[in-house]
Amino acid sequence: MRNPLPPVPGKLLELEVSDDLRRGTPLATLIAAPSEEDGDAGLAEIGGVRPTGKTGDVQTVPTGGVRWLAGVGDGEPKQYRKAGAALVRAVSSALEEDVKAGQKAFRAFAVELPEDAGAEHIEELTFGLLLGGYRFTVTAEDPKPGLRTVRLITRHEHAAVAVERVRELAAAAAFARDLANTPSNIKTPAWLADTAARVSGGIPNLTVTVRDEKWLAEQGFGGVLAVGGGSAAPPRLIELEYRPRGATTHLLLVGKGITFDTGGLSIKPADGMHLMRTDMAGGAAIIAAVRAIAALRLPVKVTGLVPAAENHVSGSSYRPGDIVRHYGGKTTEVGNTDAEGRMVLADALVYGIKKHKPDAVIDAATLTGAMKVSLGVRTGGVFATDDALAERVTKAGERVGEAWWRMPLLEDLAETVQGSLGDVRQAPGGPGGIVAALFLREFVGDVPWAHLDIAGPARADKTYADVVPGATGFAARTLVELVASYS
Repeated sequence: MRNPLPPVPGKLLELEVSDDLRRGTPLATLIAAPSEEDGDAGLAEIGGVRPTGKTGDVQTVPTGGVRWLAGVGDGEPKQYRKAGAALVRAVSSALEEDVKAGQKAFRAFAVELPEDAGAEHIEELTFGLLLGGYRFTVTAEDPKPGLRTVRLITRHEHAAVAVERVRELAAAAAFARDLANTPSNIKTPAWLADTAARVSGGIPNLTVTVRDEKWLAEQGFGGVLAVGGGSAAPPRLIELEYRPRGATTHLLLVGKGITFDTGGLSIKPADGMHLMRTDMAGGAAIIAAVRAIAALRLPVKVTGLVPAAENHVSGSSYRPGDIVRHYGGKTTEVGNTDAEGRMVLADALVYGIKKHKPDAVIDAATLTGAMKVSLGVRTGGVFATDDALAERVTKAGERVGEAWWRMPLLEDLAETVQGSLGDVRQAPGGPGGIVAALFLREFVGDVPWAHLDIAGPARADKTYADVVPGATGFAARTLVELVASYS
């Protein structure tokens, strides 16, 4: 019987760059909106259709050599991403309609770019084309005919280089989506670890080591063991090491890998709990980013750590009021078992810093619902002890189309995370995102550190730009671009 789970990672569209169109290939062309001075008269009819040029507006042309018109608004690069995403969705829909009508399925189409489109426009369009049509469906039905190839018609001399770079970034985002979307009855900590090891095999200078629950107990990973103790699926620590020759900078990336989060004994409401399959989106971003960093052969040493556990309810679950001893010896008073992400991150941060002595540390996690209140669902929060590192993160995000906003580490609240029975308190109350970051800061020492809270943008419930409902893969592209900035 065929496994209904789609392959992880899934396959992206193939992109070709050419200066001519193959005969018989359906063609789309990009149209800018008319200026205010020109008004509607500024756009001539094409095949009987008057294009609007509005960003993301895709129109079907019934006659002539062009089948689709895709609006790019004012022609700014970011509009090309939206146009590319809307176009690939419209073309995929047209393919399905052709098949239903008994016509031969076309498996490729071409996009004609304006002559003035530069490398940045091509990059943004590529992001939209590769990610806008993303799908993840677990079904027993046979795969339906789908698009395989997009040909970009352009004479830009650096187009092929731009496309190849973006392809790895888009692949990282799509892979992170695949991991986070995988149902949790399949995605145990062991499955996540095995998948990370499998997809990293054969990539030069990249190795993956998986630590099991026995090793975690021997080493004293009290936070990971406490969170994972209530589940029949034992926890894992996934350690990815990328070691290019000659690298002088070493970055440590740590990602929360909670493969399902019931909240533990501090159980979550039933409404929305099904979304907790994506509570390892931070860990997914780390795994996908390190793989892409190695594939791009960036000249920076990188270690990725993903503490993976399932926060479940049973007689062996950890309890509010427990005192947990982390790797390195520091103790935590547990106030809420649903604040489990910071418990596993604390262990991994101390371990990674002690073992690898990195130049900087960045962690990523769907850590607090408070960040969704603060920044909404399209912007990630950045907490940092180092101004230069915080700026690197936000600038990297800008370059790859992910929005970040720096949040404060308020010193007036620092004392609230200090414990009375233990060294620190896990859930002391107050502004949730800030106190969670202050808790994590207790485990990083003096090394430059940035904490990325992606609880809002890691999931989407509707389509926008190159995002579709489900896991978004947020942060994977930023992390790759961040590491590239150290090159």
